[in-house]
Amino acid sequence: MFIRDGVFTSESVSEGHPDKLADRISDALVDAFLELDPAARVACETLLADQHVVVAGEFRTERDEDFDAVSARAKELTRAVIRDTGYADADSGIDPDNCFIDVRFNRQASEITAAVKGAQGAQGAGDQGLMFGYACDETGVLMPAPIVDAHRLMQKQAEVRRCGTLPWLSPDAKSQVSYRYEDGRPVAVEAVVLSTQHDPGIGLAELQAQVREHIIDPVIPAARRSAGYREYINPSGSFTVGGPKGDTGLTGRKIIVDTYGGAAPHGGGAFSGKDPSKVDRSAAYMTRFLAKTVVARGWAGKCLVQLAYAIGEAEPVSFLVMTPAAGRTRDAEIAAALRAEFDLTPAGIIERLRLLRPIYFDTAAYGHFGREKPDFLWEHVTTDN
Repeated sequence: MFIRDGVFTSESVSEGHPDKLADRISDALVDAFLELDPAARVACETLLADQHVVVAGEFRTERDEDFDAVSARAKELTRAVIRDTGYADADSGIDPDNCFIDVRFNRQASEITAAVKGAQGAQGAGDQGLMFGYACDETGVLMPAPIVDAHRLMQKQAEVRRCGTLPWLSPDAKSQVSYRYEDGRPVAVEAVVLSTQHDPGIGLAELQAQVREHIIDPVIPAARRSAGYREYINPSGSFTVGGPKGDTGLTGRKIIVDTYGGAAPHGGGAFSGKDPSKVDRSAAYMTRFLAKTVVARGWAGKCLVQLAYAIGEAEPVSFLVMTPAAGRTRDAEIAAALRAEFDLTPAGIIERLRLLRPIYFDTAAYGHFGREKPDFLWEHVTTDN
């Protein structure tokens, strides 16, 4: 659970990676529903394969016209996300204007609607499940160093692609960062892997030199590298066929990229495409908030939190706090303090983190955690208690 000694690796993917493109489309549709009906229930999946997109799911809105309105806009929204991601035609990965989009929207089953409403009108969990949240003092954003740098490499790739510094870059890319740990602390970067889609006209040697200069060096300075530091830039060689033309994309296939890069357990439920009544999403945000609160308040240098829920039930089935070397008594004291301070029912989580707003498209790339954006209230903790 807690990294101690050795080399640990995390990866990230770009917003143009097929799986991330699927996440972005699904979350754009979550936002579209919430804009019209903050109480909308959304479970949206996207599949991309070459020039074919399937957008499907189950939904509930208070007014039928809101369901119909988003359904009518689904193709337009999908094309807009593909275009915004940087794909312009079939050769680049997918043609936003001419790809075939198949929309299959169903209405949420009445049994699920009734269960989520809960007894005496108290909102219950939208499904059963278990969620983990993690925080550590390795970085200023209280996230593990490998995943932070892996995301930063992908953000830099998008930046130099969009601004024209490296105009031959294409949207699809992946990164990997390996840190050496000693006594539980990251001490040096051992290796970086970065593969990026590109136009056919760029040679491999020039690509490697330009990626090194404009992407890797600004993110991983020499002072942070080990004596045996290694770089692998497009190690497979040419990478001109990317996006959905190069591989299928599916919502929810990058859950470790979305969270802690493997440095902490994952409950298994994806976030993207789900409204906050689904505790896979809302409770995962809350466990991050709780773990970050523990570290920000100086109660521990690392903290792992688990919550679990039963469908239709408001109170969690279980709540656990774990910190390294603190002992069971101290962990129990921290858990009791958090439990007394914070409402862990779905309704309480949604209210505290203001999750009924259309904020989810921004979460779908570069991680749901560690980015202190104004709308990501799970990242904004207080040191007061």
